[in-house]
Amino acid sequence: MTALDLKSPVAVVGTGTMGQGIAQVALVAGHPVRLHDAAPGRAGEAAAAIVARLDRLVEKGRLSPADRDAARDRLTPAGALSDLAGCGLVVEAVLERLDVKQQLFRELEEVVGEECLLATNTSSLSVTAIGGALRLPGRFVGLHFFNPAPLMPLVEVVSGFATDPGAAGRALETVRAWGRTPVACADQPGFVVNRIARPFYAEAFELYELGAADPATIDAVLRESGGFRMGAFELTDLIGQDVNEAVTRSVWESFFQDVRFRPSLAQRRLVESGRLGRKSGHGWFPHGGEEGAGRPEPRTAGPEQAPGHVTLLGALGPASGLVELIRESGVDLRVEDEGFAEEGEEKGRLVLPGGGTLVLADGETVGEYGPDLISFDLALDYRAATRIALAASPVTSPETLAEAVGLFQALGKKVSVVGDVPGMIVARTVARIIDLAFDAVARGVAGEEDVDTAMRLGVNYPLGPFEWSRRLGDDWAYGVLDAVHEREPSGRCAPSLALLRHAFAAAK
Repeated sequence: MTALDLKSPVAVVGTGTMGQGIAQVALVAGHPVRLHDAAPGRAGEAAAAIVARLDRLVEKGRLSPADRDAARDRLTPAGALSDLAGCGLVVEAVLERLDVKQQLFRELEEVVGEECLLATNTSSLSVTAIGGALRLPGRFVGLHFFNPAPLMPLVEVVSGFATDPGAAGRALETVRAWGRTPVACADQPGFVVNRIARPFYAEAFELYELGAADPATIDAVLRESGGFRMGAFELTDLIGQDVNEAVTRSVWESFFQDVRFRPSLAQRRLVESGRLGRKSGHGWFPHGGEEGAGRPEPRTAGPEQAPGHVTLLGALGPASGLVELIRESGVDLRVEDEGFAEEGEEKGRLVLPGGGTLVLADGETVGEYGPDLISFDLALDYRAATRIALAASPVTSPETLAEAVGLFQALGKKVSVVGDVPGMIVARTVARIIDLAFDAVARGVAGEEDVDTAMRLGVNYPLGPFEWSRRLGDDWAYGVLDAVHEREPSGRCAPSLALLRHAFAAAK
């Protein structure tokens, strides 16, 4: 399958931020580009804005003056849809309403030739439903660019129910020729990224509603322990609470109100109050004045004395990196394997001098096991992590908590003590992301490699879900979610059949 010939004009209909960005990508790749907008004069304004951005690229040394001039000469505002005749590809980036998009493509089909690819940049509507209005739906695909399109490398190439494989293949190769990274996916709600990313937001909001921690602390743990570039609260403030909530609600409704995708009441109240994030000056956090001014600090424990020694019983699994860190810290590490339960029968633990025990978060609660147990959260890399979350119950003894805090501080970590919620913060979030990834692949949305690529490039996750699963262990996510579901039996954290099959197959 070959990409669209560079001599073939590309049209973009809709000249907002996304439309301009897509046009710029096609233009820099070498295509003649025609811009159309239903509002008079908008196409000309958009063309001028694109040229201004090309000028800035020249100033930064990212584009030569000659290439800028050539691109400018290939860019044409189109006053009428009829001016798009002869294009090889038309990409739509108009209002996210099914009826508006369907009507537009009906009109386009009367203008362009039968070999012209038609594409929608929708992020939330069904590609199949939009294409259902066409006389030739086989040539219709989704090309979901991410904002800002000139900078974000990922494009989801979405095949609707009636999309011809040849058309999808041609669209995929065209996107690749434009210097983007395409992933092929089927037309299911949320496609890949917006489907699998829902738990990143949903679990943060749920933990807040459960009283586990405040937004600043949850964000800090996700960043500094989980390795995510931004926390869920600050990211949704950047996206816009109304935009993020609308996507969540769309995915939830498209899945017939599946509890796994349930929107957050706290976020709904934020939207209703007009606190939409950076664009309104206030969201989860204030955004007036200098960046970060007035933003609350994460909850961080005060200094505690490091314990003189700790005793390791069994293996720490995904937290095994702590062993070397403890040795390097000067805390005496004593290892007692003799008499410990056989592998698989009891989880590894660190025993503090006062008799308290530290275990890696696994979906259970601390309070179930008395006053001397504390759980610590998952970290992407315990050496690189700068913060660790500890969970204590209301009956955890102050002495045990102080020793646990002192141990991690001796390892050079800030410590946030959070509420006793099953799965804590990072472990619960990562387990749910892994689960939705396995479920998506099992349902034919995309392949494992494409899912990992999409989540790394589309939302900047430090690892793809399948990479994370391999690192943590094939049955780790299932074990965490099974335990969380037992304690919160609403179904939102119930492991999928696909994850169960994977976990049991790995155990054979």
